[in-house]
Amino acid sequence: MAICSWCFLLLLVVSLGNLANATVFTLQNHCSYTIWPGTLSGNGAATLGDGGFVLPPGSSIQFQAPPNWSGRFWARTGCTFDDSGVGKCATGDCGGTLKCTGGGAPPVTLAEFTTAANPAEKDFYDVSLVDGYNVGLGVKALGGSGDCQYAGCLVDLNVNCPAELQMVDSGSIVACKSACAAFNSPEFCCTGEHSTPQTCLPTKYSVLFKNACPTAYSYAYDDASSTCTCSGSDYMITFCSNGSG
Repeated sequence: MAICSWCFLLLLVVSLGNLANATVFTLQNHCSYTIWPGTLSGNGAATLGDGGFVLPPGSSIQFQAPPNWSGRFWARTGCTFDDSGVGKCATGDCGGTLKCTGGGAPPVTLAEFTTAANPAEKDFYDVSLVDGYNVGLGVKALGGSGDCQYAGCLVDLNVNCPAELQMVDSGSIVACKSACAAFNSPEFCCTGEHSTPQTCLPTKYSVLFKNACPTAYSYAYDDASSTCTCSGSDYMITFCSNGSG
């Protein structure tokens, strides 16, 4: 079969164009302990990092995401896995496997992204406490244009977590639940008659989260001060961030 040389060149040009428009995510572990980040892609987008991996203290890793990528990152803590990647985590577990195929079990701090089709359009990103909190997490835009706000939760919410929201493992508070997870009622979960922005209002628990972490989502309809945008940017995602990462 004859090789179509111009077809090969066209594919090469398209591939190089996608590479040039790729978004680079850098994940850094500023925690004093090992974490096992999980990744989840949406809308059939490419899975980054095979869904999950180990990240020792002080280390970092980079991934390239294609245009129009959407997904999330989170930290898993207190994990044990065997040689085949089967095990469990104290927080953020994704079905007992190293390589996640689903999301992290609450309570867990999330970094969420939807990247644009091209650098002239806007990416959308946020750090969310809607599913609770397990570790500090920050997102910093690198080299983009537009507002490009810093998003994150730099405070250790486990320290001041109300007793009714605490998740305890081996006598230590390892995570802080959302009020929805703790009480499973419509006013906290924004369901039923509380399923609209007009009827699902901040609660004393979401206000506690918001006061501690003003740039993070504190409940489902906390959009105005929590959704960030930037164009043509790469992103630094820092776990246990102090804001300088």
